[in-house]
Amino acid sequence: MQTWRDGRAKATDASEAIRAALASLGVAESAWSGIRPTVTFNGLAYVHLGMLPAAVVEQIAEAMRVTETSAH
Repeated sequence: MQTWRDGRAKATDASEAIRAALASLGVAESAWSGIRPTVTFNGLAYVHLGMLPAAVVEQIAEAMRVTETSAH
C-alpha cells in the first residue's frame, strides 16, 4: 500500500507541476482542467493529460523549444 501512496504523491506533484507551467504560459484553467494524477495497481505514477486544445499544445511545444535552445 505504501508503494501506491508514494506513486500517488509523485503523480500528484507532477500534475501540479504541469498545471503551474501551463498557468505560467497564460493558458486558461478550462483548457487543462482534465489533468489528473493516476497510479497503476503496482504504484507506477502517471499523469493523465486528457484532451488539450491544439493551440495549447503549440504553446507547450514552443515553450519547450525555447527552453531547449536556451539550455544549449
